[in-house]
Amino acid sequence: MEHESPHREVDAASQPRRYTKPRRIAVLTAGGDAPGMNAAIRAVVRIGAAAGIEVLGSLRGFEGLVYGNFKDLGGRAVANIIQRGGTVLETSRAGEFRTAAGRARAAENLRYRGVEALVVIGGDGALQGSAAFADEIGINVMFVPASIDNDVPGTDYAIGFDTAVNTALQAIDRIRDTAFAYERVFIVEVMGRDSGFIALEVALGGGAEAVVVPEFDINVDDLCVRIEQSQLRGKRSSIIVVSEGPRTGGALAIAGAVKQRLGVEPRVVVLGHIQRGGAPTARDRLLASRMGAAAVQGITDGHPPALIGEKRGQIVYSPLGEMVGEPRRLDPDLFKLVEVLAT
Repeated sequence: MEHESPHREVDAASQPRRYTKPRRIAVLTAGGDAPGMNAAIRAVVRIGAAAGIEVLGSLRGFEGLVYGNFKDLGGRAVANIIQRGGTVLETSRAGEFRTAAGRARAAENLRYRGVEALVVIGGDGALQGSAAFADEIGINVMFVPASIDNDVPGTDYAIGFDTAVNTALQAIDRIRDTAFAYERVFIVEVMGRDSGFIALEVALGGGAEAVVVPEFDINVDDLCVRIEQSQLRGKRSSIIVVSEGPRTGGALAIAGAVKQRLGVEPRVVVLGHIQRGGAPTARDRLLASRMGAAAVQGITDGHPPALIGEKRGQIVYSPLGEMVGEPRRLDPDLFKLVEVLAT
C-alpha cells in the first residue's frame, strides 16, 4: 500500500494569496459622486493614521492611478470635510482604466510609490474595475459602496442613498402644497438610471399615488384609472413618482400619456442632480464612517479583496470578485404597498 508523502510539493499558484499589513495605502472616489464620500475618505485616513499607515489620495478616481496624480493625506488633510457633499478627491469615469494596459500602468504607478493596498469608494461601475484590478495586479482592494442609486450588491444601503431620498422627499413635500392648492396632477422624476430604489422609497415616504420604476411593468391606463379613482374619493391632487431612464420613459413620457387619456395637463418636475449634492444626512455620515474604518481594518487584518457592506445593521465583508454582476432587487411588497397606502 502506498503512503502519501508528508513532504509533497504544492502548486503555489493554487494557494490563496496572502496579504500583510501595508505601510502605505491609497484611497480614491470613482464614478458618480455621492453625499458621504468625504466622510468615508476621512475615516480611511484617520483609521490608517491610528494604525501607522500612510495614506495617499488618488485624484479624479482611477484616472489618478493611471496618470500618477496623488496627494498625501495626513490627519489634518481631512479636517472639516465630514459635512461636505461631493468628494474632495474629485472623480471621473476614467475610460483608460477600463483597458488592461491602463490598469497595468496604474499598477506601476502604485508600485513606484510603495502603495500596497487600495480603498475604492464608488458605485457599480467602479466595482467592476476594482475587481479586475485586484485579480490582474494582485493588489489588495477594499471596495466601499457609494451610490445614490443604491444599486451596488452586497449591502442593504450604499453611501449617499439616504441623502438622495431625503432631498427628493423635501422637494415632494413642497410640491404637494402646490398640488393641493391648484388641484393638479404632478409627475416627479427622480434619479436612479436602471434602479428604482430612490423612486420607491420617495413614493412611500412622500405619500404618492403611484410609482413607476424600471424593475416592474406598469400600464398607463391602470395608472390613469388610479388617478381618477383617487379624485372620486375626494383627493384634490395626485403625485406620481417616476424613475428616470429609457426603461420607464421618464416623467415627460408618462405625462404625455396621462394627458391623452384624461385630458388634463400634468405638471412635470425633474429633480435631477440636486439629489447628488448637499450635506450628507447623519445616516450617510455614520454609514460612511463605519465602512471606511472597516476597509482599513480589513487591510490591516490581511483580509482578501472584499466589498464592505452593511446588512441588517452589521458590517460584512463579501468576496470582491463574487459581487460583480450580482443584481440588487427591489422588494415587490414595498411596490405593492405604495398602491395600498394611496387608497
